[in-house]
Amino acid sequence: MTDSSALPEQPAVSDGIGETGELTSPAMPAAAEIPYGFARDHGVLLSPEVSDPPKLLMRTGGDPVTLLEVRRYLSRPFEIVEVDADQFDRLLSERYAMDGSAASLASSLDTEGLDDIAGDIPSAEDLLDSADDAPTIRLINGIIAEAARQGASDIHIEPYETGLVVRMRVDGVLHEKLKMPPHVASVIVNRIKVMARLDIAERRIPQDGRISLTLGGKLLDVRVSTLPNRANERVVMRILDKDNAGISMGDLGMTDATRQIVEDALAQPNGILLVTGPTGSGKTTTLYAGLKQLNDGSRNILTVEDPVEYAVEGIGQTQVNAKVGLSFAAGLRAILRQDPDVVMVGEIRDRETAEIAVQASLTGHLVLSTVHTNDAVGAITRMRDMNVEPFLLASTLRAIVAQRLVRKLCPDCRVPVEAEAGLASLLGLAPGSVIYREAGCETCNHTGFQGRVGVYEAVPVDDTIRKYINEGADEALISAHAFRSRPTLGSAAAALVEQGLTTAEEAIRISRRISSDEAPGA
Repeated sequence: MTDSSALPEQPAVSDGIGETGELTSPAMPAAAEIPYGFARDHGVLLSPEVSDPPKLLMRTGGDPVTLLEVRRYLSRPFEIVEVDADQFDRLLSERYAMDGSAASLASSLDTEGLDDIAGDIPSAEDLLDSADDAPTIRLINGIIAEAARQGASDIHIEPYETGLVVRMRVDGVLHEKLKMPPHVASVIVNRIKVMARLDIAERRIPQDGRISLTLGGKLLDVRVSTLPNRANERVVMRILDKDNAGISMGDLGMTDATRQIVEDALAQPNGILLVTGPTGSGKTTTLYAGLKQLNDGSRNILTVEDPVEYAVEGIGQTQVNAKVGLSFAAGLRAILRQDPDVVMVGEIRDRETAEIAVQASLTGHLVLSTVHTNDAVGAITRMRDMNVEPFLLASTLRAIVAQRLVRKLCPDCRVPVEAEAGLASLLGLAPGSVIYREAGCETCNHTGFQGRVGVYEAVPVDDTIRKYINEGADEALISAHAFRSRPTLGSAAAALVEQGLTTAEEAIRISRRISSDEAPGA
């Protein structure tokens, strides 16, 4: 670790400050030359804005004595701008996120450092405070830091006979970021396995692990999965930003009507709230937002998950472990002996888990869970397929939410166009409606998109739907009643297109053909 108690002297050859403390060149050191450790510990950061005099950002409550050390280091006056702690941490992360460092470090890798790479490291270290680490470690740190900076959800390390490819999934789409020689694959994979506390000698079976890291004060949890491959081992790292564990219902992007349906279900003393959608559609984030609303200290909230994605203070979380027989069903049984008020089951996969969830709701517990279906009403059919008795399902189900994620258009470069007749018909829009398309600019890395937004449909289980469930009615009949005055996924996505938040292609991708009675706002 670097010593952050004082700033280092600038050598004369770097156009900085010599040993006497005198300025050897009129050129001011770059902002990055203030070491990260000093900037983090003392709350000072040079603004990236070009100005004369330069601006020094100082965290609220910082020690004024620090300014003397910075003044000595820069050997020139500067303007002080005070920023609050949250804003300072965000700016610190952005400034020192090792932008582009991964590519420059790739060429320095070789297989001679394998012993160093396999050495043990602390369970949590700060990625940015690693100037003296080995090239391989700095490369991996740079890749993870760059992924976090770009908001990537997954990092793919893919070895092939011709080379090692690093791809990142940003806003649901994979982008190639780095290509390296094939001989470095084992070095990179072994180092990642050491960081995730996996067995580096075992290459024949898949392994799963986790890496806890910080990036400029932001906590990151990286879930690591390895898979034997023809060339080596394939690694996928999922980046779980722990800040997402604190997301609230108001941050999900639901309409007021949809949010009210969910909050009404959460306010019930018992019953089942189901969230449906494919993998990566944000179901877990929605459930955590619901748990945050319920986590007021007056309830015993317990979860069984596979895996536990976010650690939340005040909630008891249990991870499924198939090796020792701790399945969702076994975990749920054990949870019910822990006097819970609210139970979250990561996923209802089989009949046993479904039956226990129903029994739990019947005995006075509020149960939150997910199922994999294409839409909200499909969850009813899925529960029936698991042989849950219709009368039990009808009496316990409170609401079902289906969701997807679509990419948001970059507000700085989106361009308005007139919707073609066929496209307008698919979306249920009026002919000649103005919609927006992606263009690409510096803000969005020339992708045209920036972030994602949720698309929701919600079905409250009222007396009519209970009657239909009891009678074994098909999905079409239930849907006709449920969406008589509520938007489906398709019409909710079309509304986002009409508002200019996403493109027509994104809306069509996540929804079926929209009929005229499902137009936006219907």
